[in-house]
Amino acid sequence: MEPSRQREEHLVAAPITGSVLLAWRRDQLQAGGRPAELDWLLDLAGGVSWQQLQALRLQPHRQLSLAQPLEQLAALWHRHLASDEPLQYLVGRCPWRDLELRVAPGVLIPRQETETLIDLALHQPPPPSGQRWADLGTGSGCIACALAKAWPGCAGLAVDLSTEALALAAANLQATGCMDRVELLQGSWWEPLRPWWGRLALVVANPPYIPTAVWAELEPVVRCHEPALALDGGVDGLSALRQIAAGAAQALAPGGTLLLEHHHDQSDQVLGLLKEAGLQQPTAHPDLEGQWRFASAHRAAPHAPANPAQGFSPQP
Repeated sequence: MEPSRQREEHLVAAPITGSVLLAWRRDQLQAGGRPAELDWLLDLAGGVSWQQLQALRLQPHRQLSLAQPLEQLAALWHRHLASDEPLQYLVGRCPWRDLELRVAPGVLIPRQETETLIDLALHQPPPPSGQRWADLGTGSGCIACALAKAWPGCAGLAVDLSTEALALAAANLQATGCMDRVELLQGSWWEPLRPWWGRLALVVANPPYIPTAVWAELEPVVRCHEPALALDGGVDGLSALRQIAAGAAQALAPGGTLLLEHHHDQSDQVLGLLKEAGLQQPTAHPDLEGQWRFASAHRAAPHAPANPAQGFSPQP
Protein backbone atom coordinates (compact mmCIF):
# COMPACT_ATOMS: atom_id res chain seq x y z
CA MET A 1 0.00 0.00 0.00
CA GLU A 2 1.30 3.43 -0.91
CA PRO A 3 2.28 5.69 2.03
CA SER A 4 -0.09 8.45 0.87
CA ARG A 5 -2.94 5.96 0.82
CA GLN A 6 -2.02 4.80 4.33
CA ARG A 7 -2.18 8.39 5.57
CA GLU A 8 -5.62 8.89 4.02
CA GLU A 9 -6.98 5.86 5.83
CA HIS A 10 -5.68 7.03 9.21
CA LEU A 11 -6.81 10.65 9.10
CA VAL A 12 -7.97 12.12 12.40
CA ALA A 13 -11.39 13.76 12.14
CA ALA A 14 -10.81 17.52 12.26
CA PRO A 15 -13.09 18.96 9.57
CA ILE A 16 -12.27 22.42 8.26
CA THR A 17 -12.95 24.26 5.02
CA GLY A 18 -10.36 24.94 2.36
CA SER A 19 -10.61 28.67 2.97
CA VAL A 20 -9.70 28.17 6.65
CA LEU A 21 -6.69 26.05 5.71
CA LEU A 22 -5.48 28.51 3.09
CA ALA A 23 -5.81 31.41 5.52
CA TRP A 24 -3.89 29.42 8.14
CA ARG A 25 -1.16 28.75 5.58
CA ARG A 26 -0.82 32.47 4.82
CA ASP A 27 -0.58 33.26 8.52
CA GLN A 28 2.18 30.68 9.06
CA LEU A 29 4.25 32.00 6.16
CA GLN A 30 4.06 35.52 7.56
CA ALA A 31 6.09 34.18 10.50
CA GLY A 32 8.82 33.03 8.07
CA GLY A 33 9.99 29.94 6.28
CA ARG A 34 9.65 28.62 2.76
CA PRO A 35 6.27 27.80 1.21
CA ALA A 36 7.54 24.46 -0.12
CA GLU A 37 8.58 23.39 3.39
CA LEU A 38 5.22 24.33 4.90
CA ASP A 39 3.44 22.43 2.13
CA TRP A 40 5.66 19.44 2.86
CA LEU A 41 4.60 19.64 6.52
CA LEU A 42 0.94 19.80 5.49
CA ASP A 43 1.43 16.70 3.37
CA LEU A 44 3.43 14.50 5.75
CA ALA A 45 1.94 15.62 9.08
CA GLY A 46 -1.42 16.98 7.98
CA GLY A 47 -2.35 14.49 5.29
CA VAL A 48 -3.02 17.18 2.67
CA SER A 49 -1.11 16.58 -0.54
CA TRP A 50 0.16 19.39 -2.76
CA GLN A 51 -2.43 18.42 -5.38
CA GLN A 52 -5.23 18.63 -2.79
CA LEU A 53 -3.95 22.01 -1.66
CA GLN A 54 -4.10 23.37 -5.20
CA ALA A 55 -7.63 22.01 -5.65
CA LEU A 56 -8.74 23.89 -2.54
CA ARG A 57 -7.81 27.18 -4.22
CA LEU A 58 -10.55 26.44 -6.77
CA GLN A 59 -12.97 25.00 -4.19
CA PRO A 60 -12.30 26.98 -1.00
CA HIS A 61 -15.63 25.94 0.58
CA ARG A 62 -14.83 22.25 0.29
CA GLN A 63 -14.42 20.50 3.64
CA LEU A 64 -11.55 18.21 4.54
CA SER A 65 -10.19 16.42 7.59
CA LEU A 66 -6.61 16.77 8.76
CA ALA A 67 -4.36 14.12 10.25
CA GLN A 68 -3.47 16.62 13.00
CA PRO A 69 -5.22 19.77 14.22
CA LEU A 70 -3.95 23.05 12.85
CA GLU A 71 -2.71 23.98 16.31
CA GLN A 72 -0.35 21.00 16.35
CA LEU A 73 0.86 21.69 12.82
CA ALA A 74 1.49 25.32 13.76
CA ALA A 75 3.49 24.21 16.80
CA LEU A 76 5.72 22.03 14.61
CA TRP A 77 6.18 24.85 12.09
CA HIS A 78 7.15 27.43 14.70
CA ARG A 79 9.49 24.98 16.40
CA HIS A 80 11.20 24.50 13.03
CA LEU A 81 11.48 28.27 12.55
CA ALA A 82 12.81 28.86 16.06
CA SER A 83 15.33 26.03 16.28
CA ASP A 84 16.16 25.13 12.65
CA GLU A 85 15.22 21.53 13.46
CA PRO A 86 14.58 19.67 10.19
CA LEU A 87 10.91 19.06 9.56
CA GLN A 88 11.73 15.44 8.76
CA TYR A 89 12.93 14.94 12.34
CA LEU A 90 9.92 16.76 13.78
CA VAL A 91 7.49 14.63 11.76
CA GLY A 92 9.63 11.50 12.10
CA ARG A 93 9.23 10.47 8.46
CA CYS A 94 10.80 11.18 5.09
CA PRO A 95 9.50 10.14 1.65
CA TRP A 96 12.25 8.75 -0.56
CA ARG A 97 11.79 6.98 -3.90
CA ASP A 98 8.71 4.78 -3.35
CA LEU A 99 9.38 4.50 0.38
CA GLU A 100 8.31 6.42 3.45
CA LEU A 101 11.17 6.08 5.93
CA ARG A 102 11.43 6.74 9.62
CA VAL A 103 14.09 9.33 10.45
CA ALA A 104 15.32 10.77 13.73
CA PRO A 105 18.17 12.91 15.07
CA GLY A 106 21.44 11.03 14.83
CA VAL A 107 20.69 9.69 11.35
CA LEU A 108 21.21 11.51 8.06
CA ILE A 109 18.01 12.54 6.28
CA PRO A 110 17.91 10.78 2.87
CA ARG A 111 18.46 13.18 -0.04
CA GLN A 112 16.75 13.12 -3.40
CA GLU A 113 20.06 12.97 -5.28
CA THR A 114 20.90 9.66 -3.59
CA GLU A 115 17.93 8.10 -5.38
CA THR A 116 20.11 8.14 -8.51
CA LEU A 117 22.58 5.87 -6.71
CA ILE A 118 19.84 3.23 -6.59
CA ASP A 119 19.12 3.67 -10.30
CA LEU A 120 22.81 3.09 -11.05
CA ALA A 121 22.87 0.03 -8.79
CA LEU A 122 19.86 -1.50 -10.50
CA HIS A 123 21.63 -1.25 -13.86
CA GLN A 124 23.88 -3.99 -12.49
CA PRO A 125 22.76 -7.63 -12.58
CA PRO A 126 21.47 -9.01 -9.27
CA PRO A 127 24.14 -10.82 -7.25
CA PRO A 128 24.45 -14.46 -8.33
CA SER A 129 23.98 -17.34 -5.94
CA GLY A 130 26.64 -17.38 -3.23
CA GLN A 131 27.33 -13.65 -3.49
CA ARG A 132 25.79 -10.62 -1.78
CA TRP A 133 25.29 -6.91 -2.15
CA ALA A 134 26.32 -4.51 0.62
CA ASP A 135 25.52 -0.98 1.77
CA LEU A 136 28.36 0.79 3.57
CA GLY A 137 27.23 3.46 6.04
CA THR A 138 23.56 2.53 5.83
CA GLY A 139 22.22 5.30 8.10
CA SER A 140 18.43 5.19 7.92
CA GLY A 141 18.68 2.08 5.75
CA CYS A 142 17.27 3.87 2.70
CA ILE A 143 19.68 2.25 0.23
CA ALA A 144 19.36 -1.16 1.86
CA CYS A 145 15.55 -0.99 1.79
CA ALA A 146 15.50 0.02 -1.88
CA LEU A 147 17.90 -2.74 -2.97
CA ALA A 148 16.16 -5.38 -0.87
CA LYS A 149 12.80 -4.46 -2.41
CA ALA A 150 14.21 -4.50 -5.94
CA TRP A 151 16.06 -7.83 -5.48
CA PRO A 152 13.83 -9.94 -3.20
CA GLY A 153 15.75 -13.10 -4.04
CA CYS A 154 19.16 -11.72 -3.04
CA ALA A 155 20.75 -11.40 0.38
CA GLY A 156 22.24 -8.09 1.46
CA LEU A 157 24.49 -6.66 4.16
CA ALA A 158 24.20 -3.20 5.70
CA VAL A 159 27.02 -1.66 7.76
CA ASP A 160 27.10 1.35 10.06
CA LEU A 161 29.32 2.53 12.90
CA SER A 162 26.35 4.01 14.78
CA THR A 163 24.12 1.77 16.90
CA GLU A 164 21.44 4.45 16.67
CA ALA A 165 21.53 4.29 12.88
CA LEU A 166 21.39 0.49 12.86
CA ALA A 167 18.31 0.53 15.10
CA LEU A 168 16.52 2.92 12.75
CA ALA A 169 17.63 0.93 9.69
CA ALA A 170 16.19 -2.19 11.31
CA ALA A 171 12.87 -0.43 11.88
CA ASN A 172 12.72 0.70 8.24
CA LEU A 173 13.65 -2.72 6.92
CA GLN A 174 10.96 -4.25 9.11
CA ALA A 175 8.37 -1.71 7.92
CA THR A 176 9.16 -2.43 4.26
CA GLY A 177 9.03 -6.20 4.75
CA CYS A 178 12.71 -6.64 3.96
CA MET A 179 14.21 -7.50 7.36
CA ASP A 180 14.75 -11.15 6.43
CA ARG A 181 16.82 -10.17 3.35
CA VAL A 182 19.39 -7.88 4.99
CA GLU A 183 21.89 -8.55 7.77
CA LEU A 184 22.85 -5.48 9.80
CA LEU A 185 26.45 -5.20 10.98
CA GLN A 186 28.16 -2.66 13.22
CA GLY A 187 31.61 -1.36 12.41
CA SER A 188 33.72 0.74 10.07
CA TRP A 189 33.38 0.30 6.32
CA TRP A 190 34.84 -3.01 5.08
CA GLU A 191 35.87 -4.54 8.40
CA PRO A 192 32.47 -5.99 9.46
CA LEU A 193 32.19 -7.55 6.00
CA ARG A 194 35.43 -9.51 6.35
CA PRO A 195 33.68 -12.94 6.35
CA TRP A 196 32.24 -12.08 2.92
CA TRP A 197 35.35 -10.57 1.33
CA GLY A 198 35.69 -11.86 -2.21
CA ARG A 199 31.95 -12.60 -2.41
CA LEU A 200 30.46 -9.09 -2.66
CA ALA A 201 28.96 -8.62 -6.12
CA LEU A 202 27.86 -5.03 -5.56
CA VAL A 203 28.80 -2.53 -2.87
CA VAL A 204 27.09 0.85 -2.62
CA ALA A 205 28.20 3.69 -0.34
CA ASN A 206 27.10 7.23 0.40
CA PRO A 207 29.86 8.10 2.90
CA PRO A 208 30.63 11.45 4.56
CA TYR A 209 32.30 13.54 1.86
CA ILE A 210 31.88 17.21 2.77
CA PRO A 211 35.22 18.94 3.55
CA THR A 212 35.34 20.05 7.19
CA ALA A 213 35.58 23.75 6.31
CA VAL A 214 32.54 23.46 4.02
CA TRP A 215 30.61 21.50 6.65
CA ALA A 216 31.29 24.27 9.18
CA GLU A 217 29.55 26.78 6.87
CA LEU A 218 26.44 24.70 6.13
CA GLU A 219 23.02 26.05 7.07
CA PRO A 220 22.14 25.46 10.73
CA VAL A 221 19.28 23.14 9.75
CA VAL A 222 21.94 20.69 8.56
CA ARG A 223 25.09 21.54 10.56
CA CYS A 224 23.43 21.82 13.96
CA HIS A 225 21.07 18.87 13.71
CA GLU A 226 22.23 16.18 11.28
CA PRO A 227 25.10 13.96 12.45
CA ALA A 228 28.59 15.19 11.61
CA LEU A 229 29.63 11.53 11.48
CA ALA A 230 27.56 11.16 8.30
CA LEU A 231 28.59 14.48 6.71
CA ASP A 232 32.13 15.60 7.65
CA GLY A 233 34.60 13.87 5.34
CA GLY A 234 37.77 15.38 6.80
CA VAL A 235 39.99 18.19 5.59
CA ASP A 236 39.52 17.44 1.89
CA GLY A 237 36.29 15.45 2.22
CA LEU A 238 37.95 12.28 0.96
CA SER A 239 38.84 10.49 4.20
CA ALA A 240 36.09 7.84 4.03
CA LEU A 241 36.25 7.61 0.25
CA ARG A 242 39.97 6.77 0.46
CA GLN A 243 39.30 3.92 2.90
CA ILE A 244 36.47 2.52 0.82
CA ALA A 245 38.41 2.68 -2.45
CA ALA A 246 41.52 1.14 -0.87
CA GLY A 247 39.68 -1.94 0.38
CA ALA A 248 37.50 -2.58 -2.64
CA ALA A 249 39.83 -4.77 -4.71
CA GLN A 250 40.14 -7.24 -1.85
CA ALA A 251 36.53 -7.20 -0.68
CA LEU A 252 34.67 -7.26 -3.99
CA ALA A 253 33.99 -10.49 -5.81
CA PRO A 254 35.86 -10.90 -9.11
CA GLY A 255 33.90 -8.75 -11.53
CA GLY A 256 32.12 -7.04 -8.62
CA THR A 257 31.10 -3.38 -8.73
CA LEU A 258 31.63 -0.48 -6.34
CA LEU A 259 29.27 2.52 -6.53
CA LEU A 260 30.00 5.73 -4.63
CA GLU A 261 28.33 9.07 -4.01
CA HIS A 262 30.67 12.03 -3.48
CA HIS A 263 30.74 15.82 -3.38
CA HIS A 264 29.88 17.62 -6.60
CA ASP A 265 33.49 18.80 -7.13
CA GLN A 266 35.34 15.57 -6.22
CA SER A 267 34.83 13.54 -9.37
CA ASP A 268 38.42 13.63 -10.65
CA GLN A 269 39.87 12.83 -7.21
CA VAL A 270 37.50 9.91 -6.61
CA LEU A 271 38.13 8.44 -10.05
CA GLY A 272 41.84 8.72 -9.28
CA LEU A 273 41.39 6.88 -5.98
CA LEU A 274 39.55 4.06 -7.72
CA LYS A 275 42.28 3.80 -10.35
CA GLU A 276 45.03 3.77 -7.70
CA ALA A 277 43.20 0.98 -5.88
CA GLY A 278 43.55 -1.22 -8.96
CA LEU A 279 39.89 -1.17 -9.95
CA GLN A 280 38.86 -1.25 -13.58
CA GLN A 281 36.76 1.17 -15.60
CA PRO A 282 36.50 4.07 -13.12
CA THR A 283 33.52 6.02 -14.48
CA ALA A 284 31.82 9.28 -13.50
CA HIS A 285 28.02 9.53 -13.41
CA PRO A 286 25.90 12.72 -13.19
CA ASP A 287 23.04 13.47 -10.84
CA LEU A 288 19.70 14.82 -12.07
CA GLU A 289 21.15 18.34 -12.29
CA GLY A 290 24.14 17.24 -14.37
CA GLN A 291 26.66 17.40 -11.50
CA TRP A 292 29.26 14.61 -11.50
CA ARG A 293 28.20 13.20 -8.13
CA PHE A 294 28.69 9.43 -8.52
CA ALA A 295 31.48 7.06 -9.47
CA SER A 296 31.65 3.37 -10.29
CA ALA A 297 34.44 0.85 -10.84
CA HIS A 298 34.89 -2.91 -10.98
CA ARG A 299 37.24 -5.53 -9.66
CA ALA A 300 38.90 -7.40 -12.49
CA ALA A 301 36.90 -10.42 -13.60
CA PRO A 302 38.64 -13.79 -14.00
CA HIS A 303 40.86 -13.88 -17.07
CA ALA A 304 40.29 -10.16 -17.73
CA PRO A 305 43.31 -8.03 -18.66
CA ALA A 306 44.88 -6.73 -15.45
CA ASN A 307 45.12 -3.13 -16.61
CA PRO A 308 43.74 -0.81 -13.90
CA ALA A 309 43.61 2.13 -16.29
CA GLN A 310 41.40 0.29 -18.79
CA GLY A 311 38.22 2.23 -19.41
CA PHE A 312 39.31 5.19 -17.24
CA SER A 313 36.79 7.97 -17.72
CA PRO A 314 37.91 11.33 -16.36
CA GLN A 315 35.38 14.05 -15.72
CA PRO A 316 34.45 15.74 -19.00
